[in-house]
Amino acid sequence: MKAMRKRVFWPVLAGLALAAAQATPVQLAATPAARAQVPMPAPVPQPKAAQFPAGVLPLAGLGVRVVGSAPELNNAARDLSSEWQTRLGVGLPSSSTGKIVIGTADDAALAAKVKGAGLSLGGAESYALLVDSSGAYVVGADPRGAYLGAQTLRQLLTPAGVRFARISDAPALKQRIAMIYLDQYSKGVNDKLIPLLAQLKYNSVLVMSNYVQWDAAKAGGYANAGGATKAEARRVADLARSYGLEPIPLIETLGHVGWMFGNGKNLDLRQDEASQNPYAYDTLNPETYNRVLFPIFKEAAETFGAKTIHIGHDEVRNRDRFPARENGKALGFAKLVTDDIIKIHDYLKTLNVGTMMWHDSAFADAVLDTVPAALPKDIQVAYWNYDPGNDFPMLGQIKAAGFPTLGASWADAGSPEGLAKAAAKAGINGMIQTRWTGYFGNPSIWDGAAEQGVAYVRAANSFWNPAAPVVANADLIYRDLYQPSPYASAAGFTANLAPLVTRALADNDEKGWIQKGPDIDLRNLKQGVQKLGAYTFNISGAVMLKGSRGAVSSLPAQVTVDIGRKADSVAFLHTTGWNAPTPRENIGHYDIVYADGSKITQPLEYGRHIRAWTDMTTSSMVLAPGWVGKTRDGLDVNVPTLEWVNPKPEVVIKSITLVSEGKAANPTLIGLTLIGK
Repeated sequence: MKAMRKRVFWPVLAGLALAAAQATPVQLAATPAARAQVPMPAPVPQPKAAQFPAGVLPLAGLGVRVVGSAPELNNAARDLSSEWQTRLGVGLPSSSTGKIVIGTADDAALAAKVKGAGLSLGGAESYALLVDSSGAYVVGADPRGAYLGAQTLRQLLTPAGVRFARISDAPALKQRIAMIYLDQYSKGVNDKLIPLLAQLKYNSVLVMSNYVQWDAAKAGGYANAGGATKAEARRVADLARSYGLEPIPLIETLGHVGWMFGNGKNLDLRQDEASQNPYAYDTLNPETYNRVLFPIFKEAAETFGAKTIHIGHDEVRNRDRFPARENGKALGFAKLVTDDIIKIHDYLKTLNVGTMMWHDSAFADAVLDTVPAALPKDIQVAYWNYDPGNDFPMLGQIKAAGFPTLGASWADAGSPEGLAKAAAKAGINGMIQTRWTGYFGNPSIWDGAAEQGVAYVRAANSFWNPAAPVVANADLIYRDLYQPSPYASAAGFTANLAPLVTRALADNDEKGWIQKGPDIDLRNLKQGVQKLGAYTFNISGAVMLKGSRGAVSSLPAQVTVDIGRKADSVAFLHTTGWNAPTPRENIGHYDIVYADGSKITQPLEYGRHIRAWTDMTTSSMVLAPGWVGKTRDGLDVNVPTLEWVNPKPEVVIKSITLVSEGKAANPTLIGLTLIGK
């Protein structure tokens, strides 16, 4: 019976395919807010105690007044002015009578203001924030707290004014660390990430620094051309501190030390002489330290002005034999690990630099009874565990052994949230949000591994306030903080694609959507004109194209939409019926044809420009968040948006053709909006 229904249905689609082979006119409706960035619905991290009464402080005539001379207070005013400039197109001037006041409780008038409003201050980094009709008051227990309070105030800005608020806030965890990278792409990425991390109330950055072009590495011939220069490392350290983030260089030792064997150098220092791609070094050769490690640690300490250096020390036995040399075998793994840590720790101490390390080489089951007891107790030990959950007894064991303890989480759902809860319960020092995007893959934090950037948002929320619920729309927040846009609306035209629709979004009879029935369809994406993320679309159904799956094998391979208008950009609300088997597979394209006869092709790489409705992995921020919802049976689904920026906005766009390559992931257009008058 199902096959018979298909035989009746396909002739209708054949007619649609015939129509799609030619340009089909669609109705374009003028839309005042075709694209408009929406202010964050609530501050992130979520404050410890907050109320948001109805009302806003009007923008007209606002200025900022700093009470006190601490650098953090002026930096807070700088960040507020930057927010005003980005979002509203005007700066926030300094004024001795400004209605936005930033200071600390050391000022008697501000302390009285906090007390009179019924707000409270806690310990270090705490703040009180009051916004009412009289003004906005950011009062820190210390200058750092005032700076963090200003980051919350930034998130209360709307096009109409500053939202009224009454907030008493303080961090649950003392150390809140985010991991970043230094490479040849560092400036373009870290200049965006560092202000973002500051706004999310991190207070340190763990900086992957293996491949910085240290003088010792250049002299030894093993410097990597893809590494950042020392000047860039120093610049990033200074930039981080200007945003209240203490830089902690990470230079991996014992394992993960391919960096010291670059260009075939230092092979005499390999632990495993049979290794063709050395991974660990020989701890019993003094040249390991005198020739390589100590000179680089000294340079790193000076370049970063480091208070602490993270020495890695994880996954020592992951690849090479360790120990492999006979003299090492005679001493054994535990002795080699212990002596290496102590030797590095003691050297760093001569530089007035503390030591931080991962937990696993010293706290593995096989050495748990021997190595920790032999180590100096001022070493900060970071326990990494990337599983979800909130019960991690090792945190308490490391703390009980006498070490300052940190948790280290990963991007997967539940990892930062659960481990932060456990960290707070164990009373340890703080948390690190790790990031593993490759030594030379900095840009992937936006395009390629963006889910690890989204995790910065979720982790920040949990590190500051472990009791807070999981952040909703964290991908939208990450995208907006990394690449903030004005709140001003851009006019345009929404297209009604009804004449081109090949599949209904609601599959009541297994003839719609992907023909799986009503429990697994897009019925919850409602029809009509609506705002999805920053964009407005007119939803009437799905223009689904041909793919390799039987359910869509007879659909048209392409569809052409008549446009006949100029545009600054075009927003496509689109998806695929199924996943592509490989990332970045080319599954189709848009051909944009102009009235002058020229044509531009926009490829559709899976995961970068388009993804399946069931694929919730935000690997690329080239795609903007669009609609997010659930199927009737509870499956999380989404339809993202691709904004194509028109390089020829002065020329009329004649038509846009969507073409499918006929692969597993079949392009499906659901909304199209022209942006620009």
